[in-house]
Amino acid sequence: MPTREETQAQWLAQEAAVRAKLAAPGVSTLEQLKQSSGIEFLQRILDGELPPPPIAQTLDFTLIEAEPGRIVFQGTPGMQHYNPIGSVHGGYFCTLLDSALGCAVQSTLPKGSGYTTLELKVNLIRALTDKTGPVRAIGKVIQVGGRVGVAEAEIVDVEGKIYAHGTTTCLVFPLP
Repeated sequence: MPTREETQAQWLAQEAAVRAKLAAPGVSTLEQLKQSSGIEFLQRILDGELPPPPIAQTLDFTLIEAEPGRIVFQGTPGMQHYNPIGSVHGGYFCTLLDSALGCAVQSTLPKGSGYTTLELKVNLIRALTDKTGPVRAIGKVIQVGGRVGVAEAEIVDVEGKIYAHGTTTCLVFPLP
């Protein structure tokens, strides 16, 4: 079993390799979204063909892995994410989880379909700090149908310790 240091080095190397391929942050057009299935769209972001969303730059996290039904985002919480009481703001947790949850649903959608979050439920289990190191939000689909998608996600550190858990219900719809 790898040590904490080995896992952290592996995670940071994977993040650096992904970031080296990314385009500048931006927003894809509706036409670009409609050209691909959900997983193809996410893969095009990973390949640098389409821009990652600006929120990822703002909060300094990135998509690391994408496969149908499973998505991984990674970020390293820092002082810039702190709230006034001395730990990482709950919005950081929620944004990482919302990204992993929504993209997990998106990864299963066929070409021409979109989604939006209808409900987001988050349980913060323990505090994140600037000493936590990199964390991953791992999203997994529970069920996606023609109109509704449901997913769950966890934020974990390099030792597998859980910091938060979330679920979502998404509305699935044809793109205009």
